[in-house]
Amino acid sequence: MLNACHSGDGDLRVLMIGDVIGRPGRRAVEALLPGLRDEYKIDLVVVNGENTAAGFGITLETAQELFDSGVDVITSGNHIWDQKEIVPYLDTEVPILRPLNYPPTTPGKGYVSVNGALVVSLIGRVFVGNFDCPFRAMDALIDELGESHRVILVDFHAEATSEKVALGWYLDGRVSAVVGTHTHVGTVDTSLLNCGTAYVSDLGMVGPSHSVIGSNIEDVLERFLHQTPRRLAVANGPVRFGSVLIDIDENTGRATQIIRVDRAVR
Repeated sequence: MLNACHSGDGDLRVLMIGDVIGRPGRRAVEALLPGLRDEYKIDLVVVNGENTAAGFGITLETAQELFDSGVDVITSGNHIWDQKEIVPYLDTEVPILRPLNYPPTTPGKGYVSVNGALVVSLIGRVFVGNFDCPFRAMDALIDELGESHRVILVDFHAEATSEKVALGWYLDGRVSAVVGTHTHVGTVDTSLLNCGTAYVSDLGMVGPSHSVIGSNIEDVLERFLHQTPRRLAVANGPVRFGSVLIDIDENTGRATQIIRVDRAVR
């Protein structure tokens, strides 16, 4: 288990938080994150925020709530376009990322440098959509950046576990961490890969526990049972907070420890 104290000189401690679901998720981040930053002496916080606006998309207001709570970078995925008002801000210095492997003419940016670390947002293709290849997109980015960043953190927003695991091994030793998002179900496969990349298939979510991946149970059952369209509302009640804490040697870019940090909020 990671010590509460910072690991030492030359180390970067990063908290990567799963998909934040609507108001319950935002309130949980506000309640927990300041204390976690103090307890674990965290240097950098990355969160997937594409579900912060009533479960679908992100607005500048919901993003600002996360920043005010101590978040440094917001990543996203397929729901980044659901709230059109955010689009003009994606080309500004606001650290909100759309996936790197959208076409290059798409608004926004797929990576940002914060505190000496490069944070990258990627989206998968299996069961998700027809995007550019995430593997080749990372090859091109790493070639372009050269040795400018030793610490590289990748949020891979993907459905298929096999695609996530494959990308982890593909990037092992070339990036510091590959963490999965999108399924809203946290996995127990935190590991350090052979060449020093920290990996987990899915961070989980910051959203209601009594739900179907954050949505109201009855709404989802209606869809499954009757195959009829129905708007999904964010559920209420206790919230689970899913994240991982990663220590990285800034001199080498290799991760030295990764551990799940999961909490319950009532």
